Amino acid sequence: MTDAALPSADALRIARAFLPDRWYGNRSLYYYSRVKLRTDPLYPGVLDALRGTSAPVLDLGCGIGLLAHALRTNGLSMPYRGVDIDAPKIAQAQRGAARAGLQDVAFDVVDLALGMPVHLGSVAVLDVLQFVPPQAQDALLETAIACIAPGAKLVIRTGLDDGSMRSRTTRRMDILSRVVHWMPSAPKAYPDAERLRARFEAAGLRATFTPLYGSTPFNNWRIVAARD
Repeated sequence: MTDAALPSADALRIARAFLPDRWYGNRSLYYYSRVKLRTDPLYPGVLDALRGTSAPVLDLGCGIGLLAHALRTNGLSMPYRGVDIDAPKIAQAQRGAARAGLQDVAFDVVDLALGMPVHLGSVAVLDVLQFVPPQAQDALLETAIACIAPGAKLVIRTGLDDGSMRSRTTRRMDILSRVVHWMPSAPKAYPDAERLRARFEAAGLRATFTPLYGSTPFNNWRIVAARD
């Protein structure tokens, strides 16, 4: 299923990796992780897409690395590498992974505008495309598609530009994420579904689009593309 969040026990277990070292420390990442994992259907949707493949996963725009925790909590052991331009988030990702004892997991600070890491396997692009200008979106997708090995998956979570109320709500929330400095930039452009389909078909990938709303008001979609 792609409309449910992680079980509360799993969310709590993962969130504990982001507790401060001392009782009086900042617990914002602990509460953020716990709430997001319990309310956002993102992670079950990605796990469902990647289940059945053992290809290494490159997570573009990984943030604090929650996907790595979700994979391991659910018994998916493929190698994982997360990259993000935000150095403080990468530091938190490294700390959280070490505290949780995650194996075969790595995190690096990477500016994707300067180039994609060398990779062959599956690629996750989660809540990233809308923060990238259209021309850069094309370049990012082209490079990500080139990384997809036979049997591997390209998994995208993004809002779509369809003029709906959900779409407008998504844009407002993404702008707020920038205002509170959680995201490094404001949203630039939301992809068009038919344009994405045409790009995947031209590259020889078969794509499926699935709503990933859950109980949220956002216009989020999961896109899974694989080679025929």
